[in-house]
Amino acid sequence: MRVNSKWGLWLVVLLSSPAIVAAVSLPRHDPVPGGVALVPLQIDAAQPPEVRYEGRILMVVRQRGEWVAVVGIPLTTQPGAHSLTVRSGLQSTQRTFTVQDRSYAESRITLQNPRMVTPGKADLKRIVEDQEKIKAALSHWTDAVVVQEPFLLPVEGRLSSPFGLRRYFNGEARRPHSGLDIAAPVGAPVRAPAPGRVVDTGHYFFNGKTIFLDHGQGLVTMYCHLDRIDVQPDQVVKRGEIIGLVGQTGRVTGAHLHWSVSLNRTMVEPLLFLPEAAVSQQENAVQAEPDVIPAMDGSR
Repeated sequence: MRVNSKWGLWLVVLLSSPAIVAAVSLPRHDPVPGGVALVPLQIDAAQPPEVRYEGRILMVVRQRGEWVAVVGIPLTTQPGAHSLTVRSGLQSTQRTFTVQDRSYAESRITLQNPRMVTPGKADLKRIVEDQEKIKAALSHWTDAVVVQEPFLLPVEGRLSSPFGLRRYFNGEARRPHSGLDIAAPVGAPVRAPAPGRVVDTGHYFFNGKTIFLDHGQGLVTMYCHLDRIDVQPDQVVKRGEIIGLVGQTGRVTGAHLHWSVSLNRTMVEPLLFLPEAAVSQQENAVQAEPDVIPAMDGSR
C-alpha cells in the first residue's frame, strides 16, 4: 500500500470490520462530461484488476460480487464511446462505456478587485506555486476505499452555484466551475462528508483558505474560501467531524463554501455522492426562495 504509517494503520483497523468490508458507498451513475460512470468489468478474479482511463488509474471496488470501475469523466470529454484499459494478472483487455451529452448553464460574475481578474506579476508567481500544491493534493492516492456511507452535505446552506457553470469574470471567459457552492454565513461549521485523512491545507490566491481530504483510491475532496482551518495535514477525520469554518477568503463576492470532488484527478459533480433525497430537499429549498441572490465563487 502506498500510504504513510498512520493512515495505513487506520485503514487496517477499519478494514478488519466485516460490516465495513461488506459495503462500499458508490456515487450515482451519470456518464456525462463532469459526471461519473460505474463500469462493470466482467472479470472473475480474487484480486482487483488495475484499470486506467486516459492514462489515469481508477478506483475499482467490489460491488454485488463483481469488480466495478468508478470513472471520473472530465468536463472536456466528448460524447460517444470511450475505452478503459483493464489489466488482470498477465491479461490486458479493453472495456467500453458511453458518455452522453450534457450542457451547462452560463454565469457572469462582476468582481470589484481587478487583481482577481487580471493578476499582476507577483500574483501570477504565487498562482503558479498554488497550482502545483493543489495539483499534488488532488493527485493523492491510497489503495483502500474508506467511504462506507453516502456523503453528508459539508455545510448547512443553500446550493447557490452549481457544478459545471461556464463562467465569465468581468466579461472575460474563465474555466468552468469545478465544484459546488453552498451559501452560508461566515463562521458556519464545515464538516467532513465522509471518513478521510487531511492531505494538505493552505491559503491560496484564488481558493483562499483550503482543506483537502483523501477518502481512498483517488477520491479527494476540497473545501475553499474558509475563514478558519481546524485540522492539520495527516490528521484522520470521521464522517461529520468539523474541519473548519465558512469564510470569504480568496476570489469571492460573499461568504460561502466551495466544495469540490476529485476522482482520478478529475473534478466531478459533488451531488452524485449525496443521497438523492438530500439533493431533492436542497433543490426544493432553492425553488422556494427564487429572489435570494447567492454569493458568487471565483475558485479555479
